[in-house]
Amino acid sequence: PSQHFSGEIKQKITNFATYLLEISKNIVPLHIENKHTSIFHMKHTLIYCVIVLSLLVSCNSSTQSKNQETIVGIELPQLTSQASEQIIQHTAMTISYNLKWNLPNWVAYTLTSAETAGEYGRKNTFYPDPNIKHNPVVTQDYSHSGYDRGHMAPAADMKWSEQAMLESFYTTNICPQNPNLNRGDWNDLEEMARDWANKYDSIHIACGPMFGDCFDAIGTERRIVVPQFFFKVFLRQKPNGEWTSIGFVMPNTETSRPIMTYMMTIDEIEQMAEIDFFYQLPDEIEEKVESDYNISDWTV
Repeated sequence: PSQHFSGEIKQKITNFATYLLEISKNIVPLHIENKHTSIFHMKHTLIYCVIVLSLLVSCNSSTQSKNQETIVGIELPQLTSQASEQIIQHTAMTISYNLKWNLPNWVAYTLTSAETAGEYGRKNTFYPDPNIKHNPVVTQDYSHSGYDRGHMAPAADMKWSEQAMLESFYTTNICPQNPNLNRGDWNDLEEMARDWANKYDSIHIACGPMFGDCFDAIGTERRIVVPQFFFKVFLRQKPNGEWTSIGFVMPNTETSRPIMTYMMTIDEIEQMAEIDFFYQLPDEIEEKVESDYNISDWTV
């Protein structure tokens, strides 16, 4: 693969350059009368070779970096329905909030390997989001409902920042979630995502609730719609510049199955959720990436 070839080239060039510099110290000219001229030309020739080889290393590194160009905001989806939407930007995540349902339409963020570790622990106290100016959801709205206050962007992904940790407990990042799902398969998927971020350096994530034909709700003062499913989609760029994705849909029920049995293509989830994911990719790349998934791209 090209990413491994790049490393080999760099090492061979470095070794060769070291060798050339070493032999330059020990060259004995064949003609004593041209001693100074011979050494002068030999050393300059060697220096020239080192410069050329260094340029090759630089070009090779530049080519590899171009394969992994950053697309700012690539994790952000867009709605394809007429659902209520207020966009909220927090330290680590962006939220599309549905003021009618009192739930996020989606929550999106990028998780890096560095962000999977940190010193800031869970707050375990939920707060109304100060960005919701009128009648925001409060933690008491979930009391005695039978549902957990389920994080979309998990608190464990926010240990790197005290502010990000606080914001993950805003109710705009929370949905009514079956306790078995929240503490079981959904939690397992969150842990798997952190493993992927550690292994692949960076992954892009979008997640949120989905609804069927019948809406249940909790709350007294504020009506909070109970999702029937939850989705979570992932995108990453491989070292060769290619993009790869995978998605999961879990029912909001007392379920326990192998995580990989929830896998779906991004195209399938887009139709169910009425959301366009990773739309900033060039169309031909987006169509290829979202129509299928390769499980070998997502090992832990």
